[in-house]
Amino acid sequence: MAAFTRTPEAPPLIPPLSESSAAHRPLWSVMIPAYNCSAYLREAIESVLVQDEGTVRMQIEVCDDASSDANVKQIVEEVGGGRVSYFRQESNVGSLRNFETCLNRSRGRLIHLLHGDDKIRPGFYRRMEALFSHHPDIGMGFCRYYSIDQEDITESLSDLERVEAGILDNWLSRIACRQRIQVPAVVVPRKIYERLGSFYGVHYGEDWEMWIRIAAHYPVGYVPEPLADYRKHNFSITGQYVLTGQNIRDLKKVMEISRQYFSAEQWQLIHKKARRFYAQYAINTARKIWGRCQNGAGTRAQIRAALALDVSGDLIYQAAKLYAKMALHIKR
Repeated sequence: MAAFTRTPEAPPLIPPLSESSAAHRPLWSVMIPAYNCSAYLREAIESVLVQDEGTVRMQIEVCDDASSDANVKQIVEEVGGGRVSYFRQESNVGSLRNFETCLNRSRGRLIHLLHGDDKIRPGFYRRMEALFSHHPDIGMGFCRYYSIDQEDITESLSDLERVEAGILDNWLSRIACRQRIQVPAVVVPRKIYERLGSFYGVHYGEDWEMWIRIAAHYPVGYVPEPLADYRKHNFSITGQYVLTGQNIRDLKKVMEISRQYFSAEQWQLIHKKARRFYAQYAINTARKIWGRCQNGAGTRAQIRAALALDVSGDLIYQAAKLYAKMALHIKR
């Protein structure tokens, strides 16, 4: 296990629980960060409650980042029936700080962060508990997951990382090349967050940085069954982070933060793969922006971000083709 060194821009600390709190703690903390996702929050909570293991073994709490779309407390009370706790930020603090609040308020040994618009499938907690029981030294575990749209229609299934449940080989190098995991599929022991700190550094790709950080210090476990649903939204390509190209700048920062975990030779290979992957990702995003809303500034921002990462002939051709469509006002 590598030593963890804090830098001037260090992850926020997650204080250990007091001795009195630690003496009577549940196995699970299911922490549900929520912000303006009331249309899906009921489903998220219900997906947990059908697997509820009781108050002795499972803490369930919604952390509301000052939502304005609905009375979130009322939704929690109606669906949770007194079983689900509710905490509301005094003002909107953003996803990073709301994640940090979730971690600080957790009491369980294993933490599952479940976005208020995502959900899990039957068997999630049972299978993940078995993974940690068989491999108690892992720094995190995750399962395969489905990507679903706003209408609950399945769009894709994540890559199969390993045929059987167990510890992943060469995982640090694989996860550093690109994001391969989504938050609802992940479980992390609280003691790991206490040692490595909370999410930080960027607002787009903060989870990718965290999974790399954990993989650099601990083995990572995997369950091949798809037991989580990650929801993708159309508005994710029209937010300011995407339309300004800040998403790709944040991903580049994650790449630079990750440099510390590799030798110069290893990093050269991994960085090349990561840049090529996210250059293509940016071009694909540019196509979606132009095809769905014809936002020229946002489309150009993603094209520029792509070419800043990779200037291969194929990528230049794709960029030129997209510029031509924009000039001719062709939507598709």
